Amino acid sequence: MRERPVIDVLTGFAVVAVAIITGYVIGRIDLLGENGSAILGRLSFFVLNPFLMFVVLSDADVEMLFSSLLPASAAAAFAVMVVYGLIAKFVWRRSWGDTTVGMLSAGQVNGNNVGIPISTYLLGNAAYSAPIILMQQIVFMPLTLAVLDTLSNGSSRGWKAIARVFRNPMIIGSLLGLAVALSGLTVPPLIYEPLALVANAAVPIILISFGMSLHGQRVLTVRGHRRDALFATALKLAGMPLAAYFLGRFLFDLDPHALLVVVVLAALPTAQNVFNVAQRYGIGYLLSRDAVFLTTVGCVPVLFVAALALGT
Repeated sequence: MRERPVIDVLTGFAVVAVAIITGYVIGRIDLLGENGSAILGRLSFFVLNPFLMFVVLSDADVEMLFSSLLPASAAAAFAVMVVYGLIAKFVWRRSWGDTTVGMLSAGQVNGNNVGIPISTYLLGNAAYSAPIILMQQIVFMPLTLAVLDTLSNGSSRGWKAIARVFRNPMIIGSLLGLAVALSGLTVPPLIYEPLALVANAAVPIILISFGMSLHGQRVLTVRGHRRDALFATALKLAGMPLAAYFLGRFLFDLDPHALLVVVVLAALPTAQNVFNVAQRYGIGYLLSRDAVFLTTVGCVPVLFVAALALGT
């Protein structure tokens, strides 16, 4: 790997680290009060993330969104999520809520605030992260929110939960962005620029909220959650990249560069959105927090190894 890409990748992670550390300091000095992290989480979930999803997807290349990268990435994510779900539910007897959040922690990647800079600096094109963002927001997230809505509202009627999902602001933003991309329309600057301004606040606010949640907490200290978080982390950092490699090479017959792309995307850390959703519903909060932290730190060497081994 050339020297400049190494520096740029480190720069991308430095940006993420500074935002998280800032949040930790805010929590430590109690700047926003005891409910500050929860308030920022609600702001992200209901306002900022919908704007971000619209902006990212509306500006994405349609051919890139529906290229062979999409099924390969989806298959790798599905494989590790199934493995986690089977172990957590039928071996460890976890609740459906904890199992769902754990599956997301193992298979849903940080395609926005880590994926976009890594795609730009390491792969050469920010659009490479768009297919996995699309898959997660249009497929994984509706299913997840349907399950968590059903569990939190005590309803056994799945169709009502699914209907509620499509009233969720994050899903609405994603669908509207996809519709714009498919239509080929260009959003006028008079509309796009204000939306982008709000969208640009999503990533730092989510990271700051996550950093605030770390104050007063130590990773893997709560008995009963360590095994779950470590298993999700292992699947995310090792299982998913390996699944992406073997599926991409032998099932989807990807060319060397496309194979590098799907492996790098699979090696991205657990999405902060998983923590955001767990925080919103009060399910799997500690599991998601620990998995996000461990994979964010641990993915750095994995990404470098992937780039060195598969780089063309």
